[in-house]
This record gives sequence, structure tokens and C-alpha cells, in this order.
Amino acid sequence: MTLDLSVVIPLFNEEPNVGEVYRELSRTLTDWHGTYEIILVDDGSTDGTFEQLKRIQAADASVRVIQLRRNFGQTAAFVAGFDHARGRLIVTLDGDLQNDPGDIPSMVDKLNEGHDIVCGWRRNRKDPWLTRVLVSNVANGIISWTTGVHLHDYGCSLKAYRSEVVRSLRLYGEMHRFIPAIASEQGVGIAEVVVNHRPRRFGSSKYGLSRIIRVLLDLVTVKFLVSYSTRPLQMFGPPGLIMGVVGVGIVGYLGYVRLFAGQAIGDRPLLLLGILMVFAGIQLVTLGLLAELQARTYHESQNKPIYVLRDLLESDKAD
Repeated sequence: MTLDLSVVIPLFNEEPNVGEVYRELSRTLTDWHGTYEIILVDDGSTDGTFEQLKRIQAADASVRVIQLRRNFGQTAAFVAGFDHARGRLIVTLDGDLQNDPGDIPSMVDKLNEGHDIVCGWRRNRKDPWLTRVLVSNVANGIISWTTGVHLHDYGCSLKAYRSEVVRSLRLYGEMHRFIPAIASEQGVGIAEVVVNHRPRRFGSSKYGLSRIIRVLLDLVTVKFLVSYSTRPLQMFGPPGLIMGVVGVGIVGYLGYVRLFAGQAIGDRPLLLLGILMVFAGIQLVTLGLLAELQARTYHESQNKPIYVLRDLLESDKAD
């Protein structure tokens, strides 16, 4: 059965927040008047979160609970929710009460205006400025510049999607925050809306400065996937050709000096640099060719299309 909306919430040791999150969300969705389901994903909690979820699900048939065997991380929890969602639209949010469920109807309305992804923007954040807000602003700037998809708040979990967009993605690591950038390869329409952000009332944040390194490494992967996954030679080829041409030029110049000027070149560091650049250029171009073969094998073995249709208009023809 297809529903209008699936709301996916990952939870890890959020026992004090679970009940209130459900109550706020239930009130909002009841007033919304569409068909919906609430998918609560327990990401290997070690406190009483799952027991709370069982009680909630027993009392409300619109609630579905997914329990993961261990803590796989927020991206995996989101993917588990996406895989089991039955809604035409999917909304995600955190389970710590900092995202306001009351923003969901306006985000759904924005989707229905013709967008494929609507991202929340926590313009007035209620987090520590130095360790959270400043770091987040810097990260958002780097991600926007690197991917070419400019958003104010990549880290906000409150987002709304058309289900076909997120179901076609393969996510891992910390890539849930990069969904808009990854999906941009499909030519999706992305919008931003300002959402309410509230201070954490119970429990402690699961985020720390140590996560920055993992996010930056995933950003490198995302940049490659978005820009070069189907044409890796264009990533490795240009620097390889430049280094090769410069190296050949250096070696050619030194060869001229040796043959026509009679100067010794064996002890010149420039000779080693020229040879190094020639071989480095050859290696980069070769690496690009091998990556091209690997990309071709990947797409052909999985029958993975290199394009995504938005719609198909055609007339029925009589036999």
C-alpha cells in the first residue's frame, strides 16, 4: 500500500526523548490529514529506547519500528528507513527534539510545488557557537564550494524527499548529509526552507569534532562520484598530461644542452625532476584508463543507467 508520507527517524540512546518526539509528530501528522507512517529506527541503542518504541508501536498502527543489530551509524539507519518506507514522499529528522515536527507540512508543501528535495535551514541554531555552529558554517561552505550544490545547512537532518530520489542512491559512511549533492547528478530540483531549531532538552549530542575528519573524507568521495564517476580519465588525465609534457620539455632541454652545448647533465637535479614528471604523467594517465575500465565494468555489470528520467510523454498509438 502506497501512502502519502513516510517519516523516518533514526534513534540511538534517546530514551528520554522518544515519547515526546512521537507525541509531537503524531499531533502534527494528524492535523495534516494525509495518509502517513512513522518509521522509528533503533540504531543499536543500549538504553531503554527499544522498549519505549515497542510500547509506542503496540498502541499506534501507523508506527513501524526497525531495530538494527548494532550501532551502524546514522547513514545506515536512514537507509534502513528508506528501504522500508511506503510513502510517496519521505521526511527525515533527528530524534533529539531539536528538529521541530511542526515544520513538516510546510516542507511537504514545498515539495508539491515541483521540487524533488527540500532541505531545512537552521538559521537560528541553539547549539554551542564555537564547537558546533562555527564548524558547521565552515563545513557548509567547503561542501557547497566542492560539490557545486550551494546550501546553507547540509547538516540539518530535517529534509523532505520524493521517494524515488533517495531509493536510487547507495549511501554509506557519513553520506546522508550529502544526499542533495549526490542526487544532483540526477538533475533534481532542490529547495531550502528556514526551520525552527530548539536546544537539546535531554541526553547528550552524538556529534563531536572527531567526526569532521570522516565527513571531509566522505566529501572527497562525493566529489568524485558527482563529477567523475562516469569519466574518471578526465580527473587523472589533465594533470597527467601536464606533468608529462613538462617532464618531456625538461628532458628535451637537457638533452639539447648535453648534445649541442657539451655540458654535463648527470649531476643536475633538474634531470631527475624531468624523469620523475614523465613517469608520473604516464602513471596518472594509465590510472585514469584503468579507472575508465573499472567504471565501465561497474555500470555494465549492474546494468546501471547513466541517465535518469524525470518523465516520459508519448501518445498511445492504435495497432
